[in-house]
Amino acid sequence: MASTAIARFKCGSLGPSVLLKPSKQPAATQRRHLVAASLHPPPSLCRHWSSAGDKYTSSGQHFASPISADSTNRINVLRSQSTSLTGSKGKRGLAVRANRTDQVQEASTVPDALAAQSGALADGLVGEDAGVFDVTAQKTSSWVNFTIVLAVVLAILYVVWIDPTTGFGGKYIDALEGAVGGSHEATIIALLSIFALVHSGGAALRAKAEDIIGARAYRVLFAGLSLPLAVSSVVYFINHRYDGTQLWQLRTVPGAHELVWIVSFISFFFLYPSTFNLLEVAAVDKPKLHMWETGILRITRHPQMTGQLLWCLAHTLWIGNSFTLVTSLGLCAHHLFGVWHGDQRLEAKYGDAFRTVKARTSVVPFQAIIEGRQKLPQDWYKEYLRVPYFVIVGFTLGAYFSHPLMQQGSFWLHW
Repeated sequence: MASTAIARFKCGSLGPSVLLKPSKQPAATQRRHLVAASLHPPPSLCRHWSSAGDKYTSSGQHFASPISADSTNRINVLRSQSTSLTGSKGKRGLAVRANRTDQVQEASTVPDALAAQSGALADGLVGEDAGVFDVTAQKTSSWVNFTIVLAVVLAILYVVWIDPTTGFGGKYIDALEGAVGGSHEATIIALLSIFALVHSGGAALRAKAEDIIGARAYRVLFAGLSLPLAVSSVVYFINHRYDGTQLWQLRTVPGAHELVWIVSFISFFFLYPSTFNLLEVAAVDKPKLHMWETGILRITRHPQMTGQLLWCLAHTLWIGNSFTLVTSLGLCAHHLFGVWHGDQRLEAKYGDAFRTVKARTSVVPFQAIIEGRQKLPQDWYKEYLRVPYFVIVGFTLGAYFSHPLMQQGSFWLHW
């Protein structure tokens, strides 16, 4: 006999779901059909099965066949026990099997691939678990390719943009300075504005561009345009950071250096969530628009904005002149725009799933936690004991101790 039970879940409240349609397959095959108890699909993925058997129609309402109240209660119990059902080798979650009597018979695990596709886990997550790095799942060839890609990109960047004899970077800076009358403050604003236009504009076109040329080709084009502009802005800031009018002087205040260092160090934990998917950044793996929900995302939904504000605060206080102040205002304006723009892109892609994440996270750091909308797990600290965060620590320390080298390199360019 075919199983006709379909669990009734509210559509549009959490994220993409697993659809269990009426089946005429053997009982052994039917037993493999799992209904993820925590999954609530958005309207775009809901399927309202008709009484005609395997046919279905799109629906923004509910799945057709109800499940008994007793089974619903048992599902809720299983959901509350989901942490004890975490599997091994990347498998986690909770699933329940529905038979023709609408009874929940057993719990199983949902593979990571299924969880990623559905966008929900039994521990209540709708987005992705950020910073997960399984060493056993890594391919040596992928990281070899990453190293090769990185080396090639840097070589091309040097020849085409940085090298004073062959690159266009110096000519680009000279053209902008001439256009704004030589003002260093106006030049840095022009640099940041052009970068923001290309970077955010490219992000806005991502979905359409990926449909036309593919995700990897888009990432290469996007990086090829953004990276030279970012390098120009950074080098120009380093070379002119002490220009302009001195507004205050805190460098002689005891403890000021230590405070600035600590704030800057913390800022990098927010600034670089891209370490969660380095292979995608280099287009070794197929790039995706991620909706992270754990780790630093529990503190703020927009960590890069928070990190940039902290970095600007620290460096503006330390240097204290008009050039750094103008630079910081430009950077903060771009990242504040990115808050709105990023939410728009995620909502367009994930719909109700993103709205659920948005409801239990905040832009202002810690606001959702203080208001009780974000419930921290008891072992929340383990979400930071992951490889990407250690990479950030190493990168931050390396960047600090490399300041003299960066300053020498920037001065050599005379931008």
